[in-house]
Amino acid sequence: MFDFLISKMRVGVLAIGLVAGLAACSATYTNHGYVPPPEVLSEIGIGASRDQVAEIAGAPGSAGVVRDEAWFYTQYRVRNFTYNAPQVIERDIVAISFSDAGRVTNIERFGLEDGQIVQLSRRVTESSVRDRGFFAQILSNFGRINIADALGG
Repeated sequence: MFDFLISKMRVGVLAIGLVAGLAACSATYTNHGYVPPPEVLSEIGIGASRDQVAEIAGAPGSAGVVRDEAWFYTQYRVRNFTYNAPQVIERDIVAISFSDAGRVTNIERFGLEDGQIVQLSRRVTESSVRDRGFFAQILSNFGRINIADALGG
């Protein structure tokens, strides 16, 4: 009887481990941003003011961009899969252009297929750390310390 219980526990632990392992390998999805739905955008006419656009569709939030000449609403869906880098699988951008008088001149919608990859410049600051160990760097600073300066005198 005791051996039967131990073998059942082993099978149970193995099953739980297998389920946990499979769950860890499944993709997770996150959604970011906001784009007004098409029925809301259809209410915005050419010539509408910024205030009217803000009342109908809302002003772009933190994910969007507000500039003098246009408002950009952005929404995207990201797939995270175990050890792989996150991947944007859906993207929707709505650009509402304004004239100098603050009136709507154009409403455009862009999807993921319309975008292009923008390579960011990565500037690296030169490090002052040399090829010395931790203790060697600490000990090398002892000769530079002036006790009078350190005590305020």
